[in-house]
Amino acid sequence: MRFSRKLQKLFSGEIFASASEHLSRLTHPVNKQRILDGIDWAKFENLRDKYPYRQESAQINRFEDVAYWIGINVERAQDLWLDRAAPLTILDLGCGAGYFLYVCKHFGHDVLGFDTDTEPLFGATTELLGVPRVIGRIERLTPLPALGRKFHLVTAHRICFHRIGKVRDAVEWSTADWEFFLNDLRTRFLEPNGRLLLDFNPRPDGSSFFHSELRTFFVSQGARIFRSKALLGANSNLRPKFRQGQLRSVAVAGR
Repeated sequence: MRFSRKLQKLFSGEIFASASEHLSRLTHPVNKQRILDGIDWAKFENLRDKYPYRQESAQINRFEDVAYWIGINVERAQDLWLDRAAPLTILDLGCGAGYFLYVCKHFGHDVLGFDTDTEPLFGATTELLGVPRVIGRIERLTPLPALGRKFHLVTAHRICFHRIGKVRDAVEWSTADWEFFLNDLRTRFLEPNGRLLLDFNPRPDGSSFFHSELRTFFVSQGARIFRSKALLGANSNLRPKFRQGQLRSVAVAGR
């Protein structure tokens, strides 16, 4: 990491927030093996026979590393206190293989995924994990299809639906596109006290997704920005917290 980036983290308070995040995970550990034990490994092995490696799809192939992705998604859940929160309804946009929702389901939450049906391996994996999903595509300036209910938490990880064309074209949604998308989620899919977490990939040069214009826009929408994430509430005038919600009993939280 460049020295200038380290200074930026220090003076922005990001380094202290990061330390707090890691401390929270350490003081409230999750038994990942117990989550892995709930997986039918014989059926998972059969998936590779049915969906062989594709040389042109390295990013899809790597999602078969179940233990790695369960670990990543346990941390995502911990950072939102989903391992200790009372049961929530959770919608994951671009749910992929379904690992995040599988972890959330383990913690007692009611989950639903939303994604395209272009990757057969993802469809088979979500089915094996028992993660329900709705098929659809996120398009600019287009409302999401009705799902029949609202959610306490809507998430999207490693977002790419904002890209227009190929990555190398570097064309993406405008702030007007983002405003339409946020308004659609807030009015139709979020409970009054609901939260929306958007987690972005870094840009091709390794820099933050949040360049100056986007950072200003998301902050104006009430976002709490931390590293690659923007956390927003149903009300743009209120900034939600990552650690938010009624906690479950200690006996259940210690899973």
